[in-house]
Amino acid sequence: MNDGIVYWLQQILNALQLGSIYALIALGYTMVYGILTMINFAHGDVFMIGAFFCFLAATALGLPFVPTLLLTMLGTALLGVVIERLAYKPLRQAPRVSAVITALGIGLFLENFTLALAPYPKHIPPLLESVTWNLGGVSVSSLQVIIIFLSLGLMLVLDYVVHRTPVGMAMRAISWDKTFVPLMGIPADLIISVTFAIGAGLAGAAGTMYGLAYPVIDPYMGIMVGWKAFISAVVGGIGNIRGAMIGAFILGGVEIMVTAFFPSTYRDFVAFSLLLVLIVIRPYGILGQPRTQKV
Repeated sequence: MNDGIVYWLQQILNALQLGSIYALIALGYTMVYGILTMINFAHGDVFMIGAFFCFLAATALGLPFVPTLLLTMLGTALLGVVIERLAYKPLRQAPRVSAVITALGIGLFLENFTLALAPYPKHIPPLLESVTWNLGGVSVSSLQVIIIFLSLGLMLVLDYVVHRTPVGMAMRAISWDKTFVPLMGIPADLIISVTFAIGAGLAGAAGTMYGLAYPVIDPYMGIMVGWKAFISAVVGGIGNIRGAMIGAFILGGVEIMVTAFFPSTYRDFVAFSLLLVLIVIRPYGILGQPRTQKV
């Protein structure tokens, strides 16, 4: 196979791996925004906590990959519910800036709490046997395959839940008009908590996969990764689940291609420039729709 084609295919594979991780985190941003029209800026730090849950499960408990993944998702899901119940629920009728400030405060608390417990970067031990295949010159590792297909599987399950189940119907109803939904017998508080749990659980899965792909983790890792996932959600159309997936793969592809052809220091510049350009050209994202407000 031509060397140029091999190089491009290798970069596309790398982009799929990075985009898969961004997508799982971006889904949490877009789900919370779709339900409450607020940005949960602490979500990137929930992803970080997921990576540390993975570290604890792998080192302290000695669990293999699947139990570690399930335990991490469960732990971050519970954390998401606790954050929603204690921090966000009392502020639903407050000005939106109150929720934003609270989210930033929660993020700082999670970062510094983790820093106090784990002051140095940690190394997650390998939970899977690494196998690399050479397909026509393209190196494909078993970890890359697992990350991509597991992420796609979780996204498809979420898409099915949102569009084909009563819980998903309730979520969409609340996003449409949360004032009248309780009058129809829908437990709005429970559905909102479920939404936070699902989003946080997906962030925990992303933390596990990120920790395996890039084994060194630290308490501040969620800041930049969280912002990148937020950009992905905005690019795809925040509040739109499928849009968040598309935006994540676009951003992952852009970052990998920039790193492949330019100095790596340009990566963040291009990522944030993409957000600025899109806001100017299409403020509501690729699949997003402008919200109409009745007066």
